[in-house]
Amino acid sequence: MTSADRIRADALVPGSVHAVGQWAVGTSNGEPFAVSRRCRHQLADLSKGSVDADGCLVCPWHRSTYDVRTGAMLKGPDGFLGLHRRIPGYGRLVLSYARHLRLRTRSLTRRGDDLVVDERRPR
Repeated sequence: MTSADRIRADALVPGSVHAVGQWAVGTSNGEPFAVSRRCRHQLADLSKGSVDADGCLVCPWHRSTYDVRTGAMLKGPDGFLGLHRRIPGYGRLVLSYARHLRLRTRSLTRRGDDLVVDERRPR
């Protein structure tokens, strides 16, 4: 196991998300989570996103939101490519294919002061 697999538990401040290897790691409603790092819309790095007041992971590019427990996209994007505004019907289109392309989820295990992503254990 390498340092790329782990993060110090005290680094997980509410609302923040961190890159831990191929995972976006943060806390949602006080519970740590690890999900795959690429948004299902346009592959934005979700470790640069945030966690909203409802505990959902928010994409930094177009504000798609994800349930970190299941990996499901809950709200589609506000735009695409360089366009950052709502486009009628586009969010529904993305949501329809995102149902089949959920984020991967993993459990985190406490080891001393660190949280380690368990690559073998889906959440």
